Amino acid sequence: MRKEDCFYLGKIVTKYSFKGEVVIKLDTDEPELYTEMESVYVEFGTNLVPFFIDKSSLHKGNQLRVQFEDVYSDEEADSILKCGVYLPNTMLPELTGDKFYYHEVIGFTVVDANFGEVGQIVHINDKAAQPLFEIDREGTEIFIPMVDDFIKKVDRENKTIQVDTPEGLIELYLS
Repeated sequence: MRKEDCFYLGKIVTKYSFKGEVVIKLDTDEPELYTEMESVYVEFGTNLVPFFIDKSSLHKGNQLRVQFEDVYSDEEADSILKCGVYLPNTMLPELTGDKFYYHEVIGFTVVDANFGEVGQIVHINDKAAQPLFEIDREGTEIFIPMVDDFIKKVDRENKTIQVDTPEGLIELYLS
């Protein structure tokens, strides 16, 4: 499985028992969606390795306690600690309306209510305090905060996102 065909589900943060159980901190608002999984991919270096699940249960909010097949000792659990956990993109719950996954809108065209066509989304910067659309406009980078008040419509069919940004925001990048 290739990493680009998967989404990041979380990270194995600690061991739970001496019998190889581990705790995965899930990167999701709906951890209950992931309690019935049969398998996940665990990241080792640049590889994703499938791990099958014997049993799992929710643990303290957004954590999942997991017993993997073939991981039945403290030492075996040590080998997967701090590893990322992934699932295929096909397992993402489908979003509708103006909600979207970051990877889903790469390549979409941003159209501002006042400015018009801004450019194409090339990346979502989620490292800043506020996630940003990184937009390419004929070689110029434009950053638009991903604020609910700015995003007016996500049109999956036409691959566009309509926004209404404060006056002058886009022009700042063009002068």
